[in-house]
Amino acid sequence: MTTCQHLLLLISPVLVGMALANEGLGSVARAAGESPKDVLAAQIRDQGFVCDSPVRAVRDARRSKPDYEVWILTCQNATYRVSRYPDLAAKVVRVR
Repeated sequence: MTTCQHLLLLISPVLVGMALANEGLGSVARAAGESPKDVLAAQIRDQGFVCDSPVRAVRDARRSKPDYEVWILTCQNATYRVSRYPDLAAKVVRVR
């Protein structure tokens, strides 16, 4: 592995963390090359919820605040409201 490759491995997590802190989930998804629906689906699965084939994720601008994002995540089997503070587990409520 070259020095550049080692440096990239060290810098990549820092860039993703900066995107998380500065611009919310949309930037993290773009930084990781994934869509918000995929990132949210992975997060709620890690928390024990079932999300078969995520269909879409829409940010709820009315409920979202600075450093607090609320998303409506539609999966094939259910729809969830996912509320997120940076660096904390999401609050997940099944709405349908």
